[in-house]
Amino acid sequence: QVQLVESGGGLVQAGGSLRLSCVGSGRTFMSNAMGWFRQAPGKVREFVAALSGSGGNTVYIDSVKGRFTISRDNAKNTVYLQMNSLKPEDTAVYYCTATHVTYYHTNPPVGWSDYAYWGQGTQVTVSS
Repeated sequence: QVQLVESGGGLVQAGGSLRLSCVGSGRTFMSNAMGWFRQAPGKVREFVAALSGSGGNTVYIDSVKGRFTISRDNAKNTVYLQMNSLKPEDTAVYYCTATHVTYYHTNPPVGWSDYAYWGQGTQVTVSS
């Protein structure tokens, strides 16, 4: 059974930092794009960041550029999201995701329908 399991969420004050981790099991994701989406209460799920299998191609939404950094360790089948300078508007459930299609040296997709595997989510709450 293929699984993605997130960890690292929590409550933090504005300006603080958190590091999310997502471990994959059941198959290797080293050739696939992996990324993060988030969903705030009453809002649609939105793309946050993703990177290619090689890790050399990254994409971010504008609102997190310069604050969030996505990375991966293929030996551990793990993707990370380092979140700095957090703002209350970053409060959401963060979901780890991975494609079924290979994206090794190409820009990862940003649409949720391009991703086949999803974690259960981890809550991030930023207080003002």
